[in-house]
Amino acid sequence: MNFDSVAEKADYISRCLELAILYEVSGYPKPGNVHRTANFVGTSFEHYLASAVAVAPSLKKAAEQGIKLSEGKIVASEVGIGYVIKNAVDRMLQSQSGGNTLLGAIILLAPIAVGAGMLGSVFSFSKLRQNIKIVVESTTSDDAILVYDAIAAVKPGGLNKSSKLDVTDPTSKNMILNEGITLLDIFKIASSYDSIASEWVNNYPIVFDLGYPYLAKQLEKTNEINIVTVHTFLKILSEVPDTFISRKVGKAEAEKISKEAKKILDEGGLTTKIGHQLLHNLDNKLRDPNHKLSPGTTADITEAVLAIDNLNGFKP
Repeated sequence: MNFDSVAEKADYISRCLELAILYEVSGYPKPGNVHRTANFVGTSFEHYLASAVAVAPSLKKAAEQGIKLSEGKIVASEVGIGYVIKNAVDRMLQSQSGGNTLLGAIILLAPIAVGAGMLGSVFSFSKLRQNIKIVVESTTSDDAILVYDAIAAVKPGGLNKSSKLDVTDPTSKNMILNEGITLLDIFKIASSYDSIASEWVNNYPIVFDLGYPYLAKQLEKTNEINIVTVHTFLKILSEVPDTFISRKVGKAEAEKISKEAKKILDEGGLTTKIGHQLLHNLDNKLRDPNHKLSPGTTADITEAVLAIDNLNGFKP
């Protein structure tokens, strides 16, 4: 797609990503998460809507940095992905009173925005993925510090304490700077227990190799964005046990939930009466008061899948 200016291209990219967030949170009945017919105590559907709009300027900035990188005006290490993430988190928290709504999504979407900005006039999945790899492999110690600050600001639930570079340990930031540890290095440590970190480290395999191909097939079958969103969410959950749940209640419980998600899809999901009923049953089951069974990481990854579909030109 051709654009008349850098601002127009960056605005288009940010709107694609913003819309992906809106599609995902609107998908219902998305089991165990906030959606258009279900809230959490203290965090509502409207909080997510406000957050999606609020982070768009940060994603636009990321796209602008990608454009500058493609034009040779900056080098990859000057993109400032840590600033983008921290700025987006600040905007998210300032926009609503529901707390942390989008941290994982922001971490996944920021490199996608930069990578999309680096593209030419023709969209390419392979080129976008290559660009994402360049972005994440060029992160710096400053990026790591800013993301540490972003995580500290939201105090996400279920965050593992690490024996090295623990985000809750104030001395970790000094070690990062003194030893030149990058943001990618940090995510390598977390990748064994967090799917979002693993996506960064392994060049987004769940997004590109699992989520998007399945989404594309669902679009061909139904062309209904709500069904596509919910089914893509279930497909990811069925094959990748949610690491937020694993950290909260253990891997075994997360794997049980994945099996239930697979059964729902095997029964047709939202396209059949029994699939619909099983989906509602799982949604009710996962709504514990403390959100320990909420597949929040799956939601974040689903947003990234929807984002690249939007960038590819999808229109509802």
